[in-house]
Amino acid sequence: MPSQPNRTRRTAKRPKLALSPKVVPAQSRAAETYEHLLTVTAQVLADVGFELLTTNLVCERAKLSPPALYRYFPNKYAMLHELGLRLMQKQNALIPQWLTPAAFKSAKKLEDAITGLLLETYKVTRETTGGIWIMRALRAIPMLQDVRLESAKVVASQVTARLSEAFPKSAQEDLELISRVADSMSYAALEMLFDDPLLDSSAVMRLVAASLASHVARLKGKA
Repeated sequence: MPSQPNRTRRTAKRPKLALSPKVVPAQSRAAETYEHLLTVTAQVLADVGFELLTTNLVCERAKLSPPALYRYFPNKYAMLHELGLRLMQKQNALIPQWLTPAAFKSAKKLEDAITGLLLETYKVTRETTGGIWIMRALRAIPMLQDVRLESAKVVASQVTARLSEAFPKSAQEDLELISRVADSMSYAALEMLFDDPLLDSSAVMRLVAASLASHVARLKGKA
């Protein structure tokens, strides 16, 4: 049987979807519509998940026509992108509230502070409409992963700055590594709790906090 000629496979590149809102309205009525669309999107997301989320379903729930939605958002991913940015900002705003200079006075205080930060982050995410689905979308949808990655950079920068204040003699690269690992561990713990709601959230977060605090405590010995 004659062999088939080799054919060069060409992979078609998918067009890059726009993720920025078309319009960020300043006038009150338009701003209300803009926020209403995001509120309804979050609720639909909580009800059906991101795989079944469609602009048509959002329009149906919001009692708006598709042209009204597309006036503000080019596609559903743009709405998920905005919801993701808002959730990450809520989570990141908690860091300076918990990682204060006093938190680094002892390993126990740091463990308590990290535990409080993680539990508050869990609470904020849980109380945000569609919060867990927003987090899952940021992880699962490639075009949205930059939201999570940029947030991780912000977190690492904030935590590194606080570690630098507490341990000024420590190498910057060591502090940056601790910050990045801490963010990844915290994010993984959040996902685990949402995947298995029967887990004791306090016990999970205390375990993560104890691990991080004990490693940070070693920096005193290196100073």
